[in-house]
Amino acid sequence: MESNADLTLIRCLADGRFHSGAELGEALGISRAAIWKRVQRLDQWGLVVESVRGKGYRLPRPLDLLDPPALERALAGRATLQFEPVTTSTNADALALAASGAPTPVVVTTECQSAGRGRRGRAWQSPFGANLYVSVLYELAGGFSALGGLSLAAGVAVAGALGRAAPDLRPGLKWPNDLLVDGAKLGGVLIELAGEMDGRVQVVVGVGLNVAMNDRQAGAIDQSWIDLQRACATPPSRTTLVGSVALALIDMLDRFAADGFAPFMAPFEALDLCRDQPVMLHAAEGARPAVARGVAEDGALRVEIDGETRTVHGGEVSLRLQ
Repeated sequence: MESNADLTLIRCLADGRFHSGAELGEALGISRAAIWKRVQRLDQWGLVVESVRGKGYRLPRPLDLLDPPALERALAGRATLQFEPVTTSTNADALALAASGAPTPVVVTTECQSAGRGRRGRAWQSPFGANLYVSVLYELAGGFSALGGLSLAAGVAVAGALGRAAPDLRPGLKWPNDLLVDGAKLGGVLIELAGEMDGRVQVVVGVGLNVAMNDRQAGAIDQSWIDLQRACATPPSRTTLVGSVALALIDMLDRFAADGFAPFMAPFEALDLCRDQPVMLHAAEGARPAVARGVAEDGALRVEIDGETRTVHGGEVSLRLQ
């Protein structure tokens, strides 16, 4: 953001009630005319402010802002917290911490990403205060080859955290990194690595979850999506959710460091939405219809194509309607 005044303005408007230009100007120490210009700038963060003559300004609905001190307490000393209200990407921040030699684990979170990333170079929609954006930096031994199945284990951990935070939610997993509810995408996992090919590896596990996103904020999404506000009766607070997801990922990484993917294979199979379903396999050689047949011990996808079972380590799948 351009200045702390922008954040102050958002905090003033976060309750969803009308605030007069005079009230906002006094809070920010600027004129009423300057307030109007500053309000217009919030559009770049995915926030549209309503203006009504005689009433003032308000957001269409309240924002559930993160509470960093509460997050620190939730982490209970198990990780260092890095919070910036706005950043380019929590994964990029975590990789920068890895390059600087920061001790791990570190939990990185934010209200808004200006350049959020998904898999295969896609943009991840990251409007201010609407969703969850969190990355965990963790050091593992054994080199890159020991990390097979890590994105699947992360999906299991996030699904478990969601189930505990919102018991009426029934998320499923789509290989290799998507969380779905009722066939619509709720979130995803992005794994990025730094370090030595055969030695110590700094792993960044990034998670994005849709929490309370309006249609305008999701306008650039090219697939069916859902958020927690639509998917469950009583969504948890974003602060509670960040803490739950971060701790679940740290627990998963502790276990993965000792035992690899093996302990997560059965839990993944229980959540696997693709198994024995017709899918479209998207890989380097193009798209091909197939039938998913579960995952291998290293997390690779087993698929049946023309009656032959193959193992796929890269790419992604989409479910096909029968």
